[in-house]
Amino acid sequence: MAQLVRNVMTRDPVCVTADTPVTIAAKRMRDHDIGDVLVMSGDELRGIVTDRDIVVRGLATGVDMDLARVGDLATPQPACVSPQDPAEMAVRIMRELSVRRLPVCDADGTPVGVVSLGDLAVEHDPHSALAEISESTPNV
Repeated sequence: MAQLVRNVMTRDPVCVTADTPVTIAAKRMRDHDIGDVLVMSGDELRGIVTDRDIVVRGLATGVDMDLARVGDLATPQPACVSPQDPAEMAVRIMRELSVRRLPVCDADGTPVGVVSLGDLAVEHDPHSALAEISESTPNV
């Protein structure tokens, strides 16, 4: 039987609005030991911003991080998977889109989690280098 996304995802995603300061989003990532926040408008998923987005789309391009908002750096309308989808589907989508994280949304489109490359590595091969890194204590 195939492993399902719901068995490997990180539950209770951290969500912000597009007008949230990037510095606040970064602090939430640090405080929750995660690499992304979901961008919401009410109950609707509008985007995702990752720690890499903050660096590549923000810092590296000279964006004033004191003024930047999450919506300025987020990937709009990200691909999503369902908790009932096979984990292999998440892997396939990540490969096709060259992304490391996917929001997990229920039938109503409400985010219920995030599945990351690290989550999938831990499940598939807990002794792999990526799995060990993903499971290690953060050095924050």
